[in-house]
Amino acid sequence: MKGRREAGAIRLGRDGLQLYEQSGYGRPSGDGLSLVPVEALYLVHRGRIELPGESFESLLAEFTADPHFLRAYLVYRDLRERGYVVQTGPHDFRVFRRGQRPGSGQSQYMVRVLSERDPIAFDRVIAEATSTAQMRKSHLLAVVDDEDELTYYEVKLPTLQPRESTAPARTVTAGLFGWAVIADGEEGAVLEAAGYGTRLDDRRLKLAPVEALYLIANGRLVLGGGTSETGDYCAVVAGIDAEAREKSAVYTHLRDRGYGPRTGYKFGHHYRVYGAAKTHSEMLVHALPGGAALPMSVISRSVRLAHSVKKKMLFGCVHTEGIFFVEFARIKL
Repeated sequence: MKGRREAGAIRLGRDGLQLYEQSGYGRPSGDGLSLVPVEALYLVHRGRIELPGESFESLLAEFTADPHFLRAYLVYRDLRERGYVVQTGPHDFRVFRRGQRPGSGQSQYMVRVLSERDPIAFDRVIAEATSTAQMRKSHLLAVVDDEDELTYYEVKLPTLQPRESTAPARTVTAGLFGWAVIADGEEGAVLEAAGYGTRLDDRRLKLAPVEALYLIANGRLVLGGGTSETGDYCAVVAGIDAEAREKSAVYTHLRDRGYGPRTGYKFGHHYRVYGAAKTHSEMLVHALPGGAALPMSVISRSVRLAHSVKKKMLFGCVHTEGIFFVEFARIKL
């Protein structure tokens, strides 16, 4: 089947329509078929079409003037060879359910193609995943590494459903020692029963800074027997922790919904989070400020670690509309 170049596009004649009708290639245009570059190169590679005066190499040399093209082509080829019908847009690709195609079926995935070095801008991820969810599709990142191996990640924006409150039974008074908040005797026992603090010794309970900030804000903790030191404590915490604002915001969101965040330092993240069953944590959560971006390699390491310890990996993003949780999970197509 022969095609031609026309107004910057690759066109097939009427006989090309069978490629659309049978396998979902291209888009009908007039009395023929219009192909985008990834489709044309793939069909040339497969020997399905010919372009007079052109070869696979000449087309590749032309199309790779766009630095994103080769990664997109590798993902397109992989999806096609896995039996999926693929069309461009609205992100990079729209992927149909196996056995379905445009005009007679529904797409299942919206795919964004990335390299292993690309930064992940969380505001953009949230916007695209929200758009995909509104279309009732799954949002995927197709990551191409430097050896052209592909990894697919599903991106979700989970809403944490409220659970039973974890508030202490009453307001507690604690002492402030430098930046450390320590509750004595019965006061510490009240906090410990609600899932706060760690034992300094048999008599004393020490609170993490985010725990103290949360309890102060909710009227369940008074420092030094009065309120004069409460405002100062916020400044003390900010002075020892550059991430205090976003960590506190995400901690508050989790606690308000009945979850039990504890430090996730041993896992390389801010929190390990317990739900109703407090024996094992359910997820790892890393707090991020608004406008944050992380390298894809950092996210890959985080997801692999979380999966190895049977937990979900969530990034809690401080957003103009509140806290958004972004979950990344590796999938096999």
